[in-house]
Amino acid sequence: MSNESVTRKNRRTLILLALVLSAPFIASYTLYFWNVRPQSVNYGDLIEVRQLKGTGLNDADRTIFRMRDLRGKWVLMSIDSGACDKQCQKKLYYMRQVRTYQNAEMDRIERLWLIDDEQKPSPEVLSDYEGMHVILAKNSELLKEVPAPGSQHDHIYLIDPIGNLMMRFPKDPDPGKMAKDIKRLLKVSQLEHAMGTDMKH
Repeated sequence: MSNESVTRKNRRTLILLALVLSAPFIASYTLYFWNVRPQSVNYGDLIEVRQLKGTGLNDADRTIFRMRDLRGKWVLMSIDSGACDKQCQKKLYYMRQVRTYQNAEMDRIERLWLIDDEQKPSPEVLSDYEGMHVILAKNSELLKEVPAPGSQHDHIYLIDPIGNLMMRFPKDPDPGKMAKDIKRLLKVSQLEHAMGTDMKH
């Protein structure tokens, strides 16, 4: 084979390789400019990531609470009155069930209830949801950082292990779909941790 033929073959190979490598970028720009948005696989709404600042008081012992106290854990969070009506109790129930659904991974999840008024939760509710962090947060900066299209009381929120608020579930959510979202996130974060550990060795 002549040098010219080899050169042409190499050129074709390079062009083909360039097209293959650039295909994802071409596709993404095409989707962007044609305003095509693939449907998300998440049930919950991904929201602008933000760290929750401010403090509250632990209802159990009146010690100061900061989000960094739960660092390293995924956190399901609800904001409600201490009176906790039926909708509030349903959210607390869903949070407990979604956590339990994760089986061996459930210890990677904490539950957080921010009380946004001066109402004291009943002993019955506290007993039913033992193990949940109950925080008195009226007028706290914690509440000011939490976005909601309507009322904060409508939603269950998800906070990642470094304290970033990152997902909001719809009003009257489907706990099965919530659990699947959490399961995916736990799996991905576990893989990231394993890859990071491997890279250190």
